[in-house]
Amino acid sequence: MSQKRPVDRSCACQDFNRAEFIRRGVAQAGKGLPSIEAGMPTPAGTGLSRRTFVLSSAGLLLSVYGAGHVLDPKVFEAGIAQAASDGANQPVIVSVYLQGGIDSMSVLYPVGDPLYATYRPSLGLAPDAGPVFTEDSSLHWNPLAAPLAQLHAEGKVSVMPTVGYTDPNQSHFTSRHYYEVGATDANLATGWLGRYLDIVGTKDNPLQGLCLDYALQPALATARMPVATIDLPTDYSFYAEGVWGPPQTVMYNTFDAFGEVAAASHDPAMEQSGDAARASNRLREQLLQFQPAAGTTAPPLPAGYPSATDEFPARMAAVAKMLAAGLPIQCVSVTTDSVFDTHEGQAAPFDAGLGEAVQTIYAFQRDLEARGLADRVLMLVWSEFGRRPQENASAGTDHGAAGCGFVIGTQAAGTMIGEWQGLSTGLDALGNLTETADFRGVYCSVLEQWLKQDAKAVIPGAASFTRVPVVKS
Repeated sequence: MSQKRPVDRSCACQDFNRAEFIRRGVAQAGKGLPSIEAGMPTPAGTGLSRRTFVLSSAGLLLSVYGAGHVLDPKVFEAGIAQAASDGANQPVIVSVYLQGGIDSMSVLYPVGDPLYATYRPSLGLAPDAGPVFTEDSSLHWNPLAAPLAQLHAEGKVSVMPTVGYTDPNQSHFTSRHYYEVGATDANLATGWLGRYLDIVGTKDNPLQGLCLDYALQPALATARMPVATIDLPTDYSFYAEGVWGPPQTVMYNTFDAFGEVAAASHDPAMEQSGDAARASNRLREQLLQFQPAAGTTAPPLPAGYPSATDEFPARMAAVAKMLAAGLPIQCVSVTTDSVFDTHEGQAAPFDAGLGEAVQTIYAFQRDLEARGLADRVLMLVWSEFGRRPQENASAGTDHGAAGCGFVIGTQAAGTMIGEWQGLSTGLDALGNLTETADFRGVYCSVLEQWLKQDAKAVIPGAASFTRVPVVKS
């Protein structure tokens, strides 16, 4: 376990700060919603009903979005239990957002390109600093990304060195919106994963779309199906007023006993109540592993996760624990706390953020493997754009176009998606990296190859995008 260290998340970019302010305002309905400026897309999910919903028997506090009406908590609990039993082996997609537009040329750096030293006089890395990227020896991994290089060597990482879209937008707000809705359409109000859940989801399982964050991430915004946001599962509590100690055990046992009696009664109302009671107790038992022991703080993260002052490692560890507990999760959204919008003095904050992000992703993959869950989970790691190839006068990098992304998992194809074209031929008229893989084609491929869903029903204009191998054949 590494020592705790602060990660500098300061950001001088007004576009990024404004975007975050607006998004947080939208998420806090009725709390002084700021205006959306002309030309800026309304975030997906704006206007979704938001309910603070407690699965009463487990005390699992959720913010549920998109539910058409409020169901009794016991009905939700029964639905979650049923979904868990029905979908124990269903595929899971985990979307990891590297916020702020990460500098792809500092993740995979083109040491073999003659223009590299000219473009990166202060930010450039030494030729032997990091391991060679085996699919293109002109690229080397940042030494802090060595864990990704290890997973890549094991065939578990598909690298997208220049993923993006045509006519790139350099606004954090707008470009991120495009990635979230799965289209270059400012008017779309649902996320690409939300539209998928609208097709395959159910009305009584908000955990089918799970965001670990302060508010719902727009990629999960649905039109019809409920999805949920939770900060950390260690924050839940389970209690009945005035009941503690040994009487609690009696109370819990009574749930199961009541369920058995109700099932034998053949009375529909009694059977429904009994099923809800038993489902409640099952969910409570599944979530006990997240609860700190009485009088203690949250337990340490599993081995391998970085110990940090932010919540990204804890949230990724929580995803693995919740899947291991049998919770019926299908789509997950997690965001790094580190902000990669590095306009000035890039080296220190970038290194801190990259190191934590990569170590967390690596630990999550190993955690899944140790729990026997790895074949069910695919990670999609993305950012809203890359940075300009030429560093600026402040030893930072400004907003660019195409950037890097990754598909990670034991079932990932493990081969490069797109290509690295080089700095002499791979730049557009503005001097930014040209995309060699369209993110919408990647989404279509994830939907069809991993989630077994026709992409035409989810991604606008899906037929026009080239499919790429994202999972092993």
